[in-house]
Amino acid sequence: MNLEPDGAVLLDGLRRGDDHAFATLVRQHAGRMLATARRLLRDGDEAEDAVQEAFVSAARAIGGFAGDSKLSTWLHRVVVNTALMRLRSPRRRREEPIDDLLPRFDADGYHAEAVVGWETPSDVLLEQRQTREMVRRCIDQLPEQYRTVILLRDIEEMDTEETARSIGSTPNAVKIRLHRARQALRTLLARELGHSEHGRDDAPALAVSADQGRRRA
Repeated sequence: MNLEPDGAVLLDGLRRGDDHAFATLVRQHAGRMLATARRLLRDGDEAEDAVQEAFVSAARAIGGFAGDSKLSTWLHRVVVNTALMRLRSPRRRREEPIDDLLPRFDADGYHAEAVVGWETPSDVLLEQRQTREMVRRCIDQLPEQYRTVILLRDIEEMDTEETARSIGSTPNAVKIRLHRARQALRTLLARELGHSEHGRDDAPALAVSADQGRRRA
């Protein structure tokens, strides 16, 4: 079993329906689960409801947890899936187009506008204090289906196969959507930098991190 320290004891208590074990589970993991739900749902109250629902679902399904991954990893999947189900709710707003945020080409096949000169993954940018809030604002501006994919892949660090299963899509569709989402995010970041009075100071930092950034396929 791949469990955290004292995880076996906690897991045994959860499987026996021990209230103290459940309270310990909530205390240890509620913060991270809430942060994940907030990133996906962008609504504090709805995120809290999703986390509560996820904990209830986890308690009911704990008997099926084989222990071949960390309990925290399993809980992360539960809260992601709970949040995604809420995103698929019919009451969610109509999907917005992304075409205005993608690169445009002229009749000769050249870029019609200047291309943003960095390829830094979103998670790397989020680690930089000077750009963290800007990146979060830009991700929030993406249409929901693209925002969800870039969050799952670049922020929540799910692989392509798992992301596809989570959103009910195919790996190839996820790759295409992620590529478009990253392009759109670079456009939004460029606009933010262009409107910021500190844009010229931030741009070199982004360029440097691009050379050091890792990119997952």
